[in-house]
Amino acid sequence: MKSFKYLAMSAMIGSALMLAACGTDNAEGNNGGNGSKTEEAGDKQLQGEINIDGSSTVFPIAEAVAEEYMLSQPEVNVTVGLSGSGGGFEKLIAGEIKISNASRPIKEEEKAALEEKGLDYTELELAYDGLSVVVNKENDWVDHLTVEELKKMWVDTGKPIKWSDIREGWPDEEIKFYSPGTDSGTYDYFNEVILEDAQINKGATLSEDDNVLVQGVSGDKNAIGYFGYAYYLENKDNLKVVPVDGGEGPVEPTNETIESGEYAPLSRPLYTYVINDAIKEDDAMHDYTKFLLENAGVMAEEVGYVSLPEEKYTKQLEKLEELRK
Repeated sequence: MKSFKYLAMSAMIGSALMLAACGTDNAEGNNGGNGSKTEEAGDKQLQGEINIDGSSTVFPIAEAVAEEYMLSQPEVNVTVGLSGSGGGFEKLIAGEIKISNASRPIKEEEKAALEEKGLDYTELELAYDGLSVVVNKENDWVDHLTVEELKKMWVDTGKPIKWSDIREGWPDEEIKFYSPGTDSGTYDYFNEVILEDAQINKGATLSEDDNVLVQGVSGDKNAIGYFGYAYYLENKDNLKVVPVDGGEGPVEPTNETIESGEYAPLSRPLYTYVINDAIKEDDAMHDYTKFLLENAGVMAEEVGYVSLPEEKYTKQLEKLEELRK
C-alpha cells in the first residue's frame, strides 16, 4: 500500500507550499466544540485525533489526503484503516470512528442502525472508480467479456468452470477466481450488478487486500479477478485489463469512459460518510473534512481514480458549511 503514499508525495509537497501561501483564503472561523469562535487551519494550528476506516478502494485517496493534511496541521493525527466498506460502517455505528470510507452506498440496515444510535450522518462523494476486470498477462484468448459471460463465469454452479464453458474455442482449462472479500464495497457492487445476489463461485479466493488479488492473477495464466481502477493502473505492466460489454459494445476502463459512464455497468462513485455532530463540535474534524473535499479531486487523479466535476465538490462544501451553522 505504501506505493500510493509515495505516488502522491510530490503532489503533497507542492500543495503544502500552496497552503502556506494561501492560508488566508480559508473561510472565517465557525463555532467549535467548546462553543467559541475559532479560526480555520490556514490561520491557526489545530489539535486532535481523527480515525478513519472503511473501503480499501478509497484508501489510496484517503491516505494521500491525510498525509498532505498533516503537513499543514502536524498536531492533528489522522489515521486511515482499510477494513472494507462493511467494516467501516460497523465501526461508524459502534461509535469507534466518525468518518467511514465506502465504495458503495450505505445499506438500509446500516442506515437503520445509525438512526437507532441517534447518529445523523452526511454522505459525500469523493471520486469515480471503474471496477476493473483483469486477467493474466499471458492470457491471449480473452479480448472482452459481456456482462452475461461475467455472470456465467462467476456464479457458483457446484462444479469447476472452464474457459471453454464461457466461449467456444477458449482453452479447456479451469478458471481461477480472485475477488475482494465480502466486507468490501467492491464485492457488494460486483454482487449487485454482475452476480445479481447469486452465490459467488465457491472456489474463488476472497481477500480484503487487493494486493493479494493482484498477485494471484499475475501468477496464474488461467486466473481472473476484479478490483478498483487505481489498483489496475498501479499493476498494469503485470496484468491485462478486460473490456466489458454492457450492451453497447466492449469498453475499456479509462478516465474518460469512467467519468462519462460509458464504462457501464462497472463505473461507480466512491464515498465517505461523516457523523454530523463531529463536524459541528470538533474543529479539527470539520477542517479535515473541508480539506478532504477541496483536495479529493486532485489526489484521486494522482492515485489513479477520476475526479468529480468541480461543481459537485463545491455543492458538498456548501453542505458541509451548513452543518456548522
